Amino acid sequence: MDEQTDYTYDLFISYNHVDRAWVQNELLPRLEAAGLKVCIDYRDFAIGAPSLVNMEQAVEKSRHTLAVLTPNWIASEWCEFECLLANTTDPAGRKRKLLPLMLTRCELPLRIKLLTYADFTNPSEHSECFNRLLQQLRAKTAAKEISPFVAGPPITDPRHFFGREHELKRLFNLFKTPPLQNAAIIGPRRSGKTSLLQYLKNITATIPFQSRAGRRFDWLPQLGQYRWVFVDFQDTRLQTRGGLLRYLLNCFNLSPPSPCDLDHFMEAVSRGLNAATIILFDEIDVALQRCPELDNAFWESLRALATTQVNGNLAFVLAANESPAQLAHHSNIGSPFFNIFGYTTTLGPLTEPEARELIGNSPLAFAAADVNWILAQSGRWPLLLQILCRECLLSLEEGEAGDAWRGDGLQQIEPFRYLLNV
Repeated sequence: MDEQTDYTYDLFISYNHVDRAWVQNELLPRLEAAGLKVCIDYRDFAIGAPSLVNMEQAVEKSRHTLAVLTPNWIASEWCEFECLLANTTDPAGRKRKLLPLMLTRCELPLRIKLLTYADFTNPSEHSECFNRLLQQLRAKTAAKEISPFVAGPPITDPRHFFGREHELKRLFNLFKTPPLQNAAIIGPRRSGKTSLLQYLKNITATIPFQSRAGRRFDWLPQLGQYRWVFVDFQDTRLQTRGGLLRYLLNCFNLSPPSPCDLDHFMEAVSRGLNAATIILFDEIDVALQRCPELDNAFWESLRALATTQVNGNLAFVLAANESPAQLAHHSNIGSPFFNIFGYTTTLGPLTEPEARELIGNSPLAFAAADVNWILAQSGRWPLLLQILCRECLLSLEEGEAGDAWRGDGLQQIEPFRYLLNV
């Protein structure tokens, strides 16, 4: 389990049943209202499983364990569970984080005595204690998680992809039944085309609990029967006909013939491609400009495969700065391949609700004034939003006062301001 990405819960609460009313009515609602995913026994433990098994699995799946310390808890069997207290590092090298919460004054075992704890023993100070506890949890969680604001490389983790709901609905509808249909994603540089292609490929393989809350992942029926092939034409290995054909065959789980020329490729795919397959062509303008081996005959063969050879089980999605017809015209390619794209979407800024969802994904809440400033300065373009949110979050994590981060953010988005004029 990867410490940074694979936790199901932020927090597991260990407590004695005598203290359930306080945990259930006071502690749990405050934690969940703060956006923390909490594992608790009466709701999340597997029915019928031994207590120790449930406990070990809860600790394994949670980033932190919060122990509600009272004389009853100290006297109970929970205090003796090695998975809670004894192992500060598990065999995989991950640090276990025990966060003691002192609800009632009690004599602590020696192995807990050296740890600091949140002191809830004074009821009149519970609100202040809650705030200290939540601040500690947010800081620890934010420090260990991969930043939700990815600015620079394409977004490959579906949890960090926001918006484009309209485009996604239309695109996935093209692939629900054969014959699969073809699509083109058009947009200026850094508008999010590659990230959208990656999302198409990755979201259908995402386990539900790894998907962001509220984010749809069941776009297609029988997801396991679909095959997604991502082709990045900036990869020099894919800029020759032989290299690209072998790559495609390997992705189709078909053995490359010898010789791996266009005729043998067509025969192998015509006979062996039975699963619904979508080929995602990224940076296709690079292929047309730099790859003379990818000529009219090559593109015509791909068109023939999709339209007549594989029972409608093959489709293409291409991403480029201009439409397929313009690409063909500017590259002097006359292949009818570029006439089969019946759906074209042009990427623009996110909608305001989509942009606000991205901002609201911050592990530390932004001030309302900062949210409005980010929306205005970014024009709701994903890249500009990511950059400005990253700078704001960094400022909060470092405890910086004032608006100096805004100047840093404006400097960082300067090379991409052309998006605001599109």
